[in-house]
Amino acid sequence: MTARDRATEALYGLGWTAVKRLPEPAARALGRGVADRAWRRRGAGVRRLEANLARVVPHASPEELRELSREGMRSYLRYWMEFFRLPTWSRERVRDSFAGEGMHHLTEGLDSGRGVVVALPHMGNWDLAGAWLGVGLGVPFTTVAERLRPEGLYDRFVAYREGLGMEVLPHTGGASFGRLARRLRAGGLVALVADRDLSASGTEVTFFGETARMPAGPAMLAVQTGALLMPATLWYDESPVMKGRVHAPVPVPETGTRAEKCVAMTQAVADTFAAGISAHPRDWHMLQRLWVSDTAPATEAAEGGRAA
Repeated sequence: MTARDRATEALYGLGWTAVKRLPEPAARALGRGVADRAWRRRGAGVRRLEANLARVVPHASPEELRELSREGMRSYLRYWMEFFRLPTWSRERVRDSFAGEGMHHLTEGLDSGRGVVVALPHMGNWDLAGAWLGVGLGVPFTTVAERLRPEGLYDRFVAYREGLGMEVLPHTGGASFGRLARRLRAGGLVALVADRDLSASGTEVTFFGETARMPAGPAMLAVQTGALLMPATLWYDESPVMKGRVHAPVPVPETGTRAEKCVAMTQAVADTFAAGISAHPRDWHMLQRLWVSDTAPATEAAEGGRAA
């Protein structure tokens, strides 16, 4: 393990042990203070967030964009403060901390026995939404976690999410896909973060007028298993309750090859994400490169972002 890996693991460990012990007002103040300090330093992550938000709000002035990025960093750190403290919340606190719209799409889909794939962007706090599914709806689900470095940090992320009631599979390509497909064929629920994929297998979509790559997995699972594909978006407002919406299922095209159907469905998911992000841009926590025109392998690893 490198010195950087040890420092990263120690930093997250501090969050899991110290932040969750803070009184609620102190934790909120800490998150806001960290966000504002990071925003003032204008590191790579903040600059990238502003560049990404410039696509979302193209008519914003430089001053408006700066203010939006500050709000975005505060939203991002609110996610992390909640993330570290969530295991200490009571079932009642979890249930009362999320208000969902369009939940009938999800419940009706599961009642049909077809299985449901929920695709989300990096918005709000999807860990809280996942915990709420188990507490508020009594619905277990399966997700996938990308392997992080160091390995101990990945193990802690997995243990954390499993402690919230999620089944977490490693992102290992075909093996995970097969297990997800089996869960769906059994009528289960799969939830996947799906707004960024810079690998060669990513599906090209038009996103805010430019080409980006997004994961093909959600659409492929729906086409192959007959499960319903539902985009979801999350956001904060001024209340302590996070809001969210499950959108109507994405229809499977009647014609075309399997690959063509997946491309069309992934584009439909991207369009729904774009509408949700446009409505709540400060809660889109994209501190990394996304659009194809911005990708540069030599500098990609140097940019910070949200581990999910």
